[in-house]
Amino acid sequence: MTEVQNTTVKNALGRLAALDEEGFLDAFAPNGFVDDWGSIYRGRAEIDAWSSRELIGARGVLTVTGVDEGAMAPESGQERVVVIGDWRSSFANGPSRFEFLVVDGLISSMTIRAA
Repeated sequence: MTEVQNTTVKNALGRLAALDEEGFLDAFAPNGFVDDWGSIYRGRAEIDAWSSRELIGARGVLTVTGVDEGAMAPESGQERVVVIGDWRSSFANGPSRFEFLVVDGLISSMTIRAA
C-alpha cells in the first residue's frame, strides 16, 4: 500500500508537501518529538528549528513507496504508521523510513531512519 489512511499522518504529509511549516507543526502533540537518526527534537520550538533547517526549510519532497499502518506500538499502545519513501531535499537525500506514533489525533513522535 502506498497511500496513508491515518488522517493525522496523511494531513501532516500533505502539509509537508505544501511546505506549510505551521500546518506541519500543528500535527504534533505539545510534548511530541522528532527522532532524526538519534537526534531528538522535542516540542514545537525544537521541531520548528529542526524542520526549518532539515525538512520544510530544505524544501523536502517525500515520494511514498510503501505504508504499513494499523498496528499498535507494543511499548506505548499508540497507533503506529510507517511510511517508506524516497526523500529529496537540499539537506539530505535517500530512501527513508518515517515511523509515526499517533495518540488522540496528534503525532506523539516521528522517527526517521534509513529504509
